[in-house]
Amino acid sequence: MEIKVKLNNLRTSPRKVRQVIDLVRGKKIAEAQAILLFTINKSARPVLKLLNSAVASAKHEFHLDENNLFISAVTVDEGIKMKRWHPMSRGRAYPIIKRSAHIALTLSEEKIEQKKEEKKPEAKKTVKKVTAKKAKK
Repeated sequence: MEIKVKLNNLRTSPRKVRQVIDLVRGKKIAEAQAILLFTINKSARPVLKLLNSAVASAKHEFHLDENNLFISAVTVDEGIKMKRWHPMSRGRAYPIIKRSAHIALTLSEEKIEQKKEEKKPEAKKTVKKVTAKKAKK
């Protein structure tokens, strides 16, 4: 079972978001939440909110256990760019490009395989009688 969530138009450049995403890609949910909680980066908080939203969706809609979930795929794509101009001396203008990012996060459930233990025929137990020799005086 896969749970897909998206966050569109996050006002942070995709490069900065990818630095945070690379920390949690492939991790279990509890470990990823702990990493994001203590990451000092502007984009860590929205990613944490997106992850918590995905976990809540998995619990409520699909009745999945949080302990069996892990982050299977995360992609960060470029969103829209806002273009502004900064006036400079002598009539010049320099462009300011304000970037945004789209984040797509996918949670998957770990498959718990129950290995069937093959029953091996037990060897017949042989009991040896041990007799204690009487000590002579």
